[in-house]
Amino acid sequence: MSNPSTAPEEAQTIPTGGSGAPGFLRRAGRVIGICLLALVVLIATAWGALAIYYSNLPGETLRTIAAAAFSLGTAAAFIFLKRRWRTLAIFACVFGMLIVWYFLIPASNDRDWQPDVAVLATADINGNQVTIHNVRNLDYKTETDFTPRYYDKTLNLDDLNSVDFINVYWGSPAIAHVMVSFGFAGKDYVCMSIETRKEKGEGYSTIKGFFRQFEVYNVVADERDLIRVRTNYRNPMEDVYVYRTRMPIENQRKLFLDYLREVNELARKPEWYNTVTDNCTTGVLRHIQSYGGRAKYNWKILLSGYSGEYAYELKAFDTGLPFEELRRLGHVNERAHAAGDAENFSQKIREGMPMPTPLSMEAFRKHD
Repeated sequence: MSNPSTAPEEAQTIPTGGSGAPGFLRRAGRVIGICLLALVVLIATAWGALAIYYSNLPGETLRTIAAAAFSLGTAAAFIFLKRRWRTLAIFACVFGMLIVWYFLIPASNDRDWQPDVAVLATADINGNQVTIHNVRNLDYKTETDFTPRYYDKTLNLDDLNSVDFINVYWGSPAIAHVMVSFGFAGKDYVCMSIETRKEKGEGYSTIKGFFRQFEVYNVVADERDLIRVRTNYRNPMEDVYVYRTRMPIENQRKLFLDYLREVNELARKPEWYNTVTDNCTTGVLRHIQSYGGRAKYNWKILLSGYSGEYAYELKAFDTGLPFEELRRLGHVNERAHAAGDAENFSQKIREGMPMPTPLSMEAFRKHD
């Protein structure tokens, strides 16, 4: 028989196993939380410094000093002040005031603009008749040497019978500029391009595009301008692909009118361009969604070079041909070179391209 008096002692020696686990998890969670907070502060500080540097404060020197002071002041506060939670609260308040100030910086239509974006288009809509003022058709000698040329164009909405989606590539296949062209009875074409409105001496910068440096500019132009400058005059030449959509006539009209609404709105109240949230591709997406289009924001919109493929997947194009065949037929560079400044430029660049029959609204809704 065992000695009963030893049982409690033996029981006391049995390992409890994992008694330190809750404490370890708490410590690990605390470390992870601190690291995440530090990352948030780091990102917020970097964004704040860039927002200050690219702000409307007068003079590059002042902007540089202010951005550096914000960054160094934040670092010093977290390094030397003992009460970190109080420091974090103060930082949150300062950063909040920075955000409020930044988003109150107004866009403007009154700057010393580059000649190609100096004139704003506007539109008068009277029933089915639309008159667009200042349709751009620059007379190019080179990309930067041109004679400004604008005209007014009166169109009947009953003649609107095609919408074409245009992708422009200059390097990476993942990034493209996106334009939309509206055709009237196969004769008149009006091309819309959402771009940055740059001042004289100012160049485009992706980083600056995040920080309210460019106003949005809706180019309303002749295709001999918007397409030909890219195929015939830019160096290096850009690749232009035109895709003919089968958008229902009713939606074509809604899309066109929504573009004109924004053209007039921007002439009255300018807005800021943003590299990710308000650019050439998201602008097209916003207009399409205005009439209930199926397109959604996704990685093929973010990487705009795949936006044509995305539209094909949504059956916006003629799916009777493979996408690569549509892409080959839609490459207009050679035809644009041959057409030159011909009056029928738009017809010539579309030679050999299939023109799908627009969907009925019933068929369109069945795709939803």
